[in-house]
Amino acid sequence: MPSISVVLPAYNEEKNVPKIVAEVVETLQEITQDYEVIVVNDGSKDRTADVTRELSLQNPRIRLVAHEVNRGYGAAVHSGFYAATKELVFLTDADNQFDVSEISKLLPHIGDADLAIGYRVHRQDPFIRKLNAFGWCWLVNLLFGYTARDVDCAFKLFKREILDNITIESRGATFSAEFLVRAKRKGYTILEVPVTHRPRIAGRQTGARLDVILRAFRELIRFHRSLSREKA
Repeated sequence: MPSISVVLPAYNEEKNVPKIVAEVVETLQEITQDYEVIVVNDGSKDRTADVTRELSLQNPRIRLVAHEVNRGYGAAVHSGFYAATKELVFLTDADNQFDVSEISKLLPHIGDADLAIGYRVHRQDPFIRKLNAFGWCWLVNLLFGYTARDVDCAFKLFKREILDNITIESRGATFSAEFLVRAKRKGYTILEVPVTHRPRIAGRQTGARLDVILRAFRELIRFHRSLSREKA
């Protein structure tokens, strides 16, 4: 079986980290003995980093990557991706809204595809968040051609080698869109798989904050212009 790095971006997720890490470890141990779990603490104001350090003492395969200040979701994912050392990289969020065992739905497709990415069948988020997500996916697919039906779904498995062949500049919410667009334009194949989405039971979402949304649009415009220059 392949070796797997699991990346868990986290911001103020001290209540969620123990549960998600335990679920990840339990799942991975049924798949492979060559794995690592990377929790990226993005400048949390709670005990996310301390909790992760405590977990790493119990299992050295659990690693902490820490940002001293909050740098944004994309920056956290970027740090986790490029800290990964295994053959495959699996991304999911530390908020416990995904069933990690469903990585088994993605693994069989690696080989036929370079990236196996989830899409949320019944997204368990507030209406306004789902509306924002619909508009965002529509805009990304309009600007760059069809990319994915759920661009920002944090349930992705891909070959680590992809990261050696693309450069991602976005560090906010545009990170996932840029990652997928650049991977597709490099010729990597993407396969989409339906996954379960669960309600958040602890912590707070930050994706609907105005500053986060404005940053995402600025990055998206910058990315679109950058691709246009690359074509010219």
